[in-house]
Amino acid sequence: MDDVLRLLMAGARLAAQPGVTGQELDRVVDRLLLRDPAVDSHGVAQDVLLELLPVLWEGGWQPADLTHVVRRKVSARAGRLIGAVISGEAVAADVAGRAPRAWTAQLAELDGPARTVAGWWRAEQVAPAAAWRDVLRVVGLLRGLPRLEQLLPPPSGWSAALLADSGWEEAVDARALSRIRGLLAKAESTEFEAEAEALTAKAQELMARHAIDTAMLGQRAGAPATAGQVQARRLHLDDPHAEAKAAIVQAAGSANGVRVVLLPAFGIATLVGMPGDLDVVDLLVTSLLLQSGRSLADAAHLAGARGRSTAYRRGFLYSYAQRIEERLTAARDSVRREATATYGSDLAPVLAGRQAAVDRAVEELFPSVRRRSGRAVDPDGWHAGRQAADAADLGTPRERLTGG
Repeated sequence: MDDVLRLLMAGARLAAQPGVTGQELDRVVDRLLLRDPAVDSHGVAQDVLLELLPVLWEGGWQPADLTHVVRRKVSARAGRLIGAVISGEAVAADVAGRAPRAWTAQLAELDGPARTVAGWWRAEQVAPAAAWRDVLRVVGLLRGLPRLEQLLPPPSGWSAALLADSGWEEAVDARALSRIRGLLAKAESTEFEAEAEALTAKAQELMARHAIDTAMLGQRAGAPATAGQVQARRLHLDDPHAEAKAAIVQAAGSANGVRVVLLPAFGIATLVGMPGDLDVVDLLVTSLLLQSGRSLADAAHLAGARGRSTAYRRGFLYSYAQRIEERLTAARDSVRREATATYGSDLAPVLAGRQAAVDRAVEELFPSVRRRSGRAVDPDGWHAGRQAADAADLGTPRERLTGG
């Protein structure tokens, strides 16, 4: 087993080096196959990965972050490998009874029944050499990950009080939540675009109005917005063009009081805002990424060979994001004008206070945050993206989205 451990660590260090060839890694794999052809039959790799997890949790990583970065940097199969190890750790530590709900929700999303490296290999039914390569790459990747901002308490900081943490579902009364879910479920199931648009628009109106009403009720109860009320969560972006897709996230966030901080090397966007606003942005981003993907495919087909270029596709997405932000901002301002008729001059300072609290929270979490410059884009892609954004369904009545 000592030989397996030495080979495992040597292979992981090799896999983490840029420019290493497959042949170099295969030499280590061949030696591992001689000593452990059944892939981690003694649990050596399992133990190494289990020792890494607490360090990563203390360094700000969460289960969904790790599975995302492994999928992105290694492969989907390797993502299931780390998911199996995380699941095994969670079962052994009785995480379900101790963790905050945001953590257990991530665990529930992990794929597959495997709980060990060996169990993952049997479930995947791949050659032992391929499995060992995945193990080496995953260990090498995880050993080199940087620290992230601590958005959730790590396991060492869990207590009974965390089980009572509040969330969006507790911020919305049961009847409103039921209506929102029902409207969105109908919008997702209907085959008629006009009906889906109307249902989604109504759901968004309910969420947006509730967010304003909640803010005003809190102000009248003597509880103005503070940075302590602000929450942060991570959103994972897949290639290709993850940075351009992040611009769509930024557009949705900017129009809804949510700040977005991008970690481009890993395709991770951190959203910082009030809980209800974060949920609205999550819904918008999911919809807009789907819509932009379909529109990009159509535009690229019409553009022919040029539409297959990276510059064209990136230009399309950046332009789409810019125009979407313009339309979302116009829609937001329309909703606020309507709310002002109810709340009068009290509304503006309350909303300004909420935004100030979000800004302070971002400064505390990311004291060194800086703006990134854009990359070169294709002008035809840019114009095509803007046209597609003009036609996008933002879940808001169409007549409120013209102009701007």
